[in-house]
Amino acid sequence: MAGALRLSAAALLLAVPTALAFFSGGYFAEPRLIAGAVIWALVIAAAWLVPQAWLRQRPGQWALLGLVLLTVLVGLSILWAPLRSSAQADLQRLLLYLGAFLASIALLRGRSGLRLVEPVLGFGALLVTLYALAARVLPGFVHEAASQSAAGRLEQPLTYWNASGMLAAAGLILLLRVAADPSRVGWLRSLALGAVVPLGVGVYLTFSRGALVAVAVGAILLIVFCRERRQMRVIVVGVGGAVAASIVAALLPAARTLQGSLSTREREGLILLAGILIVVAATIFLARRWADRASERPLSSSRVLVASLAAVVVLGFIAAAAGNGSSAGQPRFGADTRRLASFESNRYAYWKVAGGMFAAAPFVGDGAGSFRVVWRRERTILDPALDAHSLYIETAAELGLLGLLSLALFIGGVAWSGRNVLRGRRAEVSGSLAALGALAVHAGLDWDWEMPAVALVGLLLAGAVVAANEELSNAASSQR
Repeated sequence: MAGALRLSAAALLLAVPTALAFFSGGYFAEPRLIAGAVIWALVIAAAWLVPQAWLRQRPGQWALLGLVLLTVLVGLSILWAPLRSSAQADLQRLLLYLGAFLASIALLRGRSGLRLVEPVLGFGALLVTLYALAARVLPGFVHEAASQSAAGRLEQPLTYWNASGMLAAAGLILLLRVAADPSRVGWLRSLALGAVVPLGVGVYLTFSRGALVAVAVGAILLIVFCRERRQMRVIVVGVGGAVAASIVAALLPAARTLQGSLSTREREGLILLAGILIVVAATIFLARRWADRASERPLSSSRVLVASLAAVVVLGFIAAAAGNGSSAGQPRFGADTRRLASFESNRYAYWKVAGGMFAAAPFVGDGAGSFRVVWRRERTILDPALDAHSLYIETAAELGLLGLLSLALFIGGVAWSGRNVLRGRRAEVSGSLAALGALAVHAGLDWDWEMPAVALVGLLLAGAVVAANEELSNAASSQR
């Protein structure tokens, strides 16, 4: 009975990011507070269902300590932050994330923990992306409240295109792993691989360069962590299918941009739908004939892949920061394919202001939520940014060295746990670690941390990895 209740609680916990996605990603206070109440209720339930789930290993202790310190620091910074309401909103988010991390450590234990997070979070991202695509392929039946700022880019229901792209990218990476996992049942592997195609189209239609970088990072990490030829073949087939379907979308301007008469959008929408379904069928067929063959000897070396990963990360940051933006202070506007080849960005301007904030108050910063105040005062372009578009740079600016240390403890503890679990449960943890790596890179390029529907995916994956490390370490201790 207790096992069934724990599994039900875990499923509810993993459903929270998907549910929040349909309420503007949890960006605003009311859905965020409701999600926080649900998650902390699950923390209490976990304390009853899994009474011995405390952390005994240093990696998990480091991660939890870092997140607790970050939460406390954000709460204390309300005393000196220029906008108390913004600092309070940041504190609400941190309490939500802390509860999610605690609940996942307790509830995502056992052999089902890591195996549960990949398909549940992956198909959750698919559900959100399919809802967004429905307005493109069936515009006569599904109406999308597209914002003027998106200018046709896929943004609903999160209301921000880059966040929508990153959520789809995370789901794509997780389901690529499910599709290549021989321990999964055949129908689930086929379903996961088919889902990669619409997720890839979702990434493309957001026109998010950062999300594309995240897909590349995640795919490379999957190969590096898995070291399986089967995984590499599945990536080739899955990503190839996503690219093929995206080319179809690129050739349909009304479906791509949400512009034109209803009849034109309906016609192009049906063409896009047919194209996606055909590519999905072809992808699954090709996977069964080629990609799903039994793996031969494992990949002998990952040096070339690691070098490729480093190149992708460096190029991604250069693409984000190298440009000076357009004359209006914005990168190329709208659902324009040329945007993906553009280096225009305002991030360098954000990061320059944030760097000045850190230099002025390097110990504890100017307080949570302070970047928007300093930016409005010092900006030289007409950009109403509220965030520095980088978790790491904004943490340095607003919370100083103490904030960076807290964040480093959290990330370092999770990474340490992941390294340990790779040694004992490589096949089960590779997808989670690859998605975490992609999320970590994208968090350095955008404000994912302020979008709970995206950030919670990372927190839940991190909690599952820490829980797996606890189990491995405890099992090893009991055998001595």
